[in-house]
Amino acid sequence: MKLKLDLHDVHNRSGDIDRALRAIIDEAVAKKATSVEIIPGKGTGALKKRVLRFLGQKEIKALYHRVEKDSVNVGRVFVHFRWK
Repeated sequence: MKLKLDLHDVHNRSGDIDRALRAIIDEAVAKKATSVEIIPGKGTGALKKRVLRFLGQKEIKALYHRVEKDSVNVGRVFVHFRWK
C-alpha cells in the first residue's frame, strides 16, 4: 500500500503542515504502508526543506526506513517503510 500527501493546499499554514505530515506518517504506520509520497511542490524549496526537517526528527525517523528525494521531479519526497 502506498499513501500520498499533497501539501499544495496547506503550504502557507504552518500548524496545518505539521499536522498533515504527522497524520500521514501515523496512517502509514497503522496501515503498514510500504511508502508515502509527499508533494511539497517545487517553488522556492522552503516547504521541501521543512518536510525534510520534520522527517529528520528523532521520534519520526524511528518510524520509517529511509527517505528518497525524487531525482526527476524535485517537488516530491518518498518515505519508505520496512515491516517484518
